[in-house]
Amino acid sequence: MSFGNWYALLGLFVPAAMLVWVWRRSSGRVVLPQDHGQQRSGWFSAGVLKLLESVPPLLLAVAILLLAQPRHLSVPRAERELTNILFCLDLSGSMGAPFGAGNRYDAAMEAINHFVAERKGDAYGLVVFGSVANQWIPLTTDASAFQCATPFLDPTKGLPPGYGGGTMIGLALRKCQDILLEQETGDRMIVLVSDGASADLGNGEEEKIGHSLQEDNIAMFGIHIGGGVTPPEVSTVANITGGATFAPEDQSGLNNVFLRIDNMRQTKLARTYAELLDWFMPFCIAGTSLVGLALSALLGLRYTPW
Repeated sequence: MSFGNWYALLGLFVPAAMLVWVWRRSSGRVVLPQDHGQQRSGWFSAGVLKLLESVPPLLLAVAILLLAQPRHLSVPRAERELTNILFCLDLSGSMGAPFGAGNRYDAAMEAINHFVAERKGDAYGLVVFGSVANQWIPLTTDASAFQCATPFLDPTKGLPPGYGGGTMIGLALRKCQDILLEQETGDRMIVLVSDGASADLGNGEEEKIGHSLQEDNIAMFGIHIGGGVTPPEVSTVANITGGATFAPEDQSGLNNVFLRIDNMRQTKLARTYAELLDWFMPFCIAGTSLVGLALSALLGLRYTPW
């Protein structure tokens, strides 16, 4: 334990002197005359009364200790490091094709929602793209944002112009990169969910994007939903950034993909240093107890001044 204002402890000499005076003084003893009686010393009663008279100096000592700002070191603990995970979701017309019990979009959003709900403590965002790319959900730790967004993005229910057209993965990855670079702390990761080949990758463009993401410490994972092999351009970007690509054939396979991504990019824990924390609680408890004892003494446990 330490004190922020240690010089205030010099005031403890005052209650210490008061306690010495209470216990060493000889006044306060009263003897009642009684014929042929033998008076006992009354040492027990005197001790109790002196103990109660010691309460005010002890209260003063507690007040001085509080003014000295008592502190103690916290226990070092491991804290979770934030990971900024940006989902990059394809909203081209083909995402409305059947997949499992629903369509590809339904399966993708169900898997994303499950992943977000299970992996708490990270920041998640959503970028949707077709021929254009826009941020739909900013990076947030509120998982309910994804559940609320699901009904409004279904490609079978009509989307604004540009989303139901082509598949511009390169454009979308650049958009994700710009968003992640705005985050000053935490790891950065992109999870691309698409069902087609990109119209703006190839001729070395995928390598440029991959190396650019790598330089900014952004890992990209690609999920090619709907069967078939992952486009080689997407695999190239993922491999350069240290990520991986997957091609699930059904809903269970899609859920397993997200589980594998979670295992590959496990939560990082950072050990914090011990901090100086205020430690008022034990002194407040002691002071409150002394006040209660003093109030009890006022009911009659005191010297009668006659």
